[in-house]
Amino acid sequence: MNPGPAAAADRADGRVDLPVSGMTCAACARLIERTLARTPGVTRAAVNLASRTATVEYDSRRARAADFVSAIEGLGYGVPETDLPPGGGEPDYRLRFLVAACLAAPLMVLSMRMASPWLQLALALPVVAYSGAPFYQAAWSALRHGSANMNTLIALGTGSAFLYSLGVTVAGGMHVYYEAAAVIVALILLGRMLEARARAKASGAIRGLMDLQPPTARRVVDGVESDVPVERVEAGDTLALRPGERIPVDGVVVDGESAVDESPLTGESLPVDKLPGAAVFAGTFNRSGSLRYRATQVGRGTVLQRMVELVRQAQGSRAPVARLADVVSGYFTVGVLIAALITFAVWLFLAPPSTAMVNAVAVLIVACPCALGLATPTAIMVGTGRGAARGILIKSGEALEMAHHVGCIVLDKTGTVTQGKPRVTGIAPAAGFTEAELLRLAASAERPSEHPIGRAVVEAAAARGMALEEPAGFTAEAGHGVRARVGGREVVVGRPGVTVTVDGTCAGSIEVADAIKPEAAEAVCRLGALGLEVWLLTGDRREVAEAIARQAGIGHVVAEALPEAKVDEIRRLQAGGRRVAMVGDGINDAPALAQADLGIAMGSGAGVAMEAGAITLMGGRLTGVPETIELARRTMRTIRQNLFWAFAYNTIAIPVAAMGLLSPMLASAAMALSSVTVVMNSLRRERK
Repeated sequence: MNPGPAAAADRADGRVDLPVSGMTCAACARLIERTLARTPGVTRAAVNLASRTATVEYDSRRARAADFVSAIEGLGYGVPETDLPPGGGEPDYRLRFLVAACLAAPLMVLSMRMASPWLQLALALPVVAYSGAPFYQAAWSALRHGSANMNTLIALGTGSAFLYSLGVTVAGGMHVYYEAAAVIVALILLGRMLEARARAKASGAIRGLMDLQPPTARRVVDGVESDVPVERVEAGDTLALRPGERIPVDGVVVDGESAVDESPLTGESLPVDKLPGAAVFAGTFNRSGSLRYRATQVGRGTVLQRMVELVRQAQGSRAPVARLADVVSGYFTVGVLIAALITFAVWLFLAPPSTAMVNAVAVLIVACPCALGLATPTAIMVGTGRGAARGILIKSGEALEMAHHVGCIVLDKTGTVTQGKPRVTGIAPAAGFTEAELLRLAASAERPSEHPIGRAVVEAAAARGMALEEPAGFTAEAGHGVRARVGGREVVVGRPGVTVTVDGTCAGSIEVADAIKPEAAEAVCRLGALGLEVWLLTGDRREVAEAIARQAGIGHVVAEALPEAKVDEIRRLQAGGRRVAMVGDGINDAPALAQADLGIAMGSGAGVAMEAGAITLMGGRLTGVPETIELARRTMRTIRQNLFWAFAYNTIAIPVAAMGLLSPMLASAAMALSSVTVVMNSLRRERK
């Protein structure tokens, strides 16, 4: 087993995500979780029933991943190969279901005609011994470890009906219930199959991301191209890319021009132009030209694989709202066993033993808490998967739930509300100069400059197709601008505003500003419609901040705030009872992101600060913020619906079965339907 990324080195601990097969209900997950948590060296263990994964954080000086595998297998569960997707390695119930269905159907007909009990036994025995074997094996394994789970209820229910009928048959009686045992096994297997398919669809986000990476790459050695498995590509290799192909690994373009569709990573639909020096990313789609690029990140180091890992971790996490379900399911199985015993005892006084047995079996079967265990994780799987498809990386169920609760959104200015890149917004020439002449002289003087304002002036001239001169005697003074000779004329471009003088005469001014993002006003409007209070928090000058706020429609502004002051401002908002989400670039705003109840980091594909916030917006689109809130609210609404259905189902079904109003066969169908309903309700949100 390969452990996941190590945590901080000074803590010397690690993390591993293990696929687990054989889990059937929340009780199974809790048993594995408790066992792992008691393993020496483990600091935290979490088991997700929906994704069939166990996440273990541990001190690598005291434990190894192999220890956790042994602990899980010792409980009777399996740990398939780690390269399988979540949910992989689960038993294939199809053959067992076909056997059960083919034998249970004639058995029901024979039971209605009161056919020979021995003939019914011959049909029921393969169903119980073969089709139902996984239930009995799992129940026995749980019993050996002093636990009870869904399999315990199924094994007791079907086993009781079968053994009672066997005793009646041997004694020469006619009133047997072989068909009940066989049909229950068949229906539960059918429910398992439907549930597995639905869960596989819920975890499709990870498979979709993994499928984005092509299996081969076209490596160039001494001018010769050859296809090699992507696993053999190393950093520094030169790769060729043709139109219509997906990019296999991250890299930097060295030759060629093209437009690349980066929507799988960023959610941004418009293609991005790629020229020499531009970064390209695994899983994105090359639309037009041919490229050659140098591989920089391969394997798990690519942005795509880091996304896969983050989505996998998020789908294996637990939201705080799930704690109630965890507590209830921990005691549920034992409670059901007690309820079944009471049902049996009461009915012994009211009816023949066969009736008491049938009603007790119905209680055992109908009360399986599988739907309860699936209610939260399936919704989180769909929510985080849906977010990943939109370039929204939600790193945990806790972050998803907090996004639902926030009432105040604090936006950084540069790179969040604005594009983070100065550009020329106006040119005002003095008498005797034209706009074109003023811009050409200023841009020529700024050519050697690395200052963002100077680069903005040069780019504005290049966009107009101007031919610039090479300046002579270039000098730059921090905070004051540049001085150079252009065509024999002394040109000075001053800071902080771009004022230009030529041979000591004022030639005019060039306005340079960090332009607001095109979607900023729409995003702020949507946040307001969601009932959220929006603040702009920046270290920039007040007049600049207020101008940006007016353009974006932001009503609250805090300007000239140093990083420490930003943290204090968020604390002030929190002290007023608000739950605050801070949106920033993930680097300069790290203290504020950490102080906020929810940190949302803005990314831009290359070098995305995925670790900076609890949520990362891969494309850097500000509209991703309201999309995140909307997604969180839909997901939490789904979780509440699922929990209501699961609790309501058991609350109603158990007394109905105890009163003798629900046959074991109907109980098994209702139990399977409850689990499938919860999963399908979660999947319904995937289409929205």
